[in-house]
Amino acid sequence: MKTILNVIWLILSGFWLFLAYLAAGVLLCITIIGIPFGIAAFRIGIYALWPFGYTTIERRDAGAPSCVGNVLWLVLAGWWLAIGHIVTGLLLCLTIIGIPFGVANFKLIPVSLFPLGREIVRTDEPFAAR
Repeated sequence: MKTILNVIWLILSGFWLFLAYLAAGVLLCITIIGIPFGIAAFRIGIYALWPFGYTTIERRDAGAPSCVGNVLWLVLAGWWLAIGHIVTGLLLCLTIIGIPFGVANFKLIPVSLFPLGREIVRTDEPFAAR
């Protein structure tokens, strides 16, 4: 079932969201200071490409640097990516078939706003990484 949902997601919105994260990652990697943010954008972009079957958990060892990094991320790229998820989610919720995919878009908004200090794990192992 996850494979079917991921393929439909890829066609409806996953590929375009992945391209947005890829563009944000490339733009952020231009400077040396932005490389950690670019890596986070690539990581979340892959998660946005195939979201079904995976979830994010907070890392306990992430400290103050990830908090500061999240504030910078929010200013540099987070708002734009969150707006992309909101618009895509609203458009997908216009049809009954698209509602689960719209809800999945809404679940990606917190990750797109604050990606640092989070880890992507399989849905059946959310506590295995701890």
